[in-house]
Amino acid sequence: MKLDFTKKLSTVPTTPGVYFHKDKKNNIIYIGKAANLRNRVRQYFQNSRNQDLKTRALVNEIADFDWIVCDTEIDALFFEAELVRRYLPKYNILLRDDKSLNYIRINYSDDHPTVTLTRRPLDDGAKYFGPYTSAVPIKRALKFLRKIFPYSTHEGLVPKRICLQYQLGLCPGLEENKTSLKDYRKNLRRLISYLSGDKQKLVKEIEADMNLAAREHKFELAAIFRNQLNDLKSLANQIVFSDKENQEISKDQALSGLTDILGLGKIPKRIEGYDISHMQGTNNVASMVVFINGVPNKKEYRRFKMILPGNDDFKHIEEVIQRRLSQRNIAKWHLPDLFLIDGGKGQLSSAIKARDEAGINIPMIGLAKREEEIIIDLNKSMILLDQSKLSNSGAYISENDHYATILLPKSSSIVKLLQRIRDESHRFAVSYHTVLKIKSQTHSIFNDINGIGSKTRKTLMRQYKTISSIAEADELELAKLIGAKRAKLIKLNLK
Repeated sequence: MKLDFTKKLSTVPTTPGVYFHKDKKNNIIYIGKAANLRNRVRQYFQNSRNQDLKTRALVNEIADFDWIVCDTEIDALFFEAELVRRYLPKYNILLRDDKSLNYIRINYSDDHPTVTLTRRPLDDGAKYFGPYTSAVPIKRALKFLRKIFPYSTHEGLVPKRICLQYQLGLCPGLEENKTSLKDYRKNLRRLISYLSGDKQKLVKEIEADMNLAAREHKFELAAIFRNQLNDLKSLANQIVFSDKENQEISKDQALSGLTDILGLGKIPKRIEGYDISHMQGTNNVASMVVFINGVPNKKEYRRFKMILPGNDDFKHIEEVIQRRLSQRNIAKWHLPDLFLIDGGKGQLSSAIKARDEAGINIPMIGLAKREEEIIIDLNKSMILLDQSKLSNSGAYISENDHYATILLPKSSSIVKLLQRIRDESHRFAVSYHTVLKIKSQTHSIFNDINGIGSKTRKTLMRQYKTISSIAEADELELAKLIGAKRAKLIKLNLK
């Protein structure tokens, strides 16, 4: 053993979880999952001739390690993917051997939603989870989850009759209305909640449904919910990846580091990120993304269509914070532990103004894109900078007027967490802006065609995605979708 970690290894639990290898600068260089943390971590420090050159290089750089315990192997599988996506450790990339990454795709909004694996995520409105470096454990995890939350895998041509998977209790049977689309989507929301790491909330929701069904004497339905709860608990006994490969957030390097340098007093369990998107002052929108314990909780995401017109990011960020902090929304969504505003001093100042007018005392910082600078209002951000912790983190600090600008090393886990939140808020804002843009374009074009209503517009856009694709489509092809009369009208008006 090059480094003597004997004493620390003896404290590693034998439960499932995620582990982190760090270099001498305390940077995370590799993240892995394990069914038995102690056995897996110990393997790195045992003399073995079977280690390839890249693994040996990793072991030579390990100066420390840490871990986070998970309830089940499946939890560890999904949590590992989120942390790798956030930190992008160099050895996770080097050891991948250029294999294609895998994603879980759920086209929730389609008329016949499916759950599938793909290697190429698209901007098609579907929900994607991943990436995962190996398809085998993902397929195995989905196999177990499908027994709890039955889903369809019928891509393309949907069968006219129910399939064998329905008979096995693995498919909803939409083909013969064995399950309503509404109930199926509710089931998919629960699967999505599990994939997003929100298991505790999911269990409480199912327990509430079970108790309600029992009170209403719907005992068969109550039994279904009871079985779901039992199956969720039994996931702890399922082997997903074995030793081939309630989160302790105090061990999350980014969250604890952020707490230290900002002097927050407690770890920010809920962080909300905000961004604005528009095109030359039109279709102005704002996004609110939510990270719980450092992990995105997409069920909590919200989007806002701006009321104020024009191209003014400062006014728009002020508007969205005003609306977020209305008494109605505070009651519905509660309050975060930290606000992250995408932008510099101007955006931060506007957001703080709206926060102060609402009488809310919650820390608020900005993140400027150019150099990934953390922007703080020394008088109003509700931040108490810890100079010694900042110095230890390698931060460069400059002050101008009553603002402080903190520039951390690009390799800092704190920067990577804030980038992840900022990039997610930007992605969510842009996706909503794109939806409104397409909607306004299709509305204006189709509005001039008598006989083409909103239902036909939705059908066409769902199938073809863009106006140009509709214009290029064959009339017979359109006729099969919307009828010969409407197809003829479309072709005449989109020439």
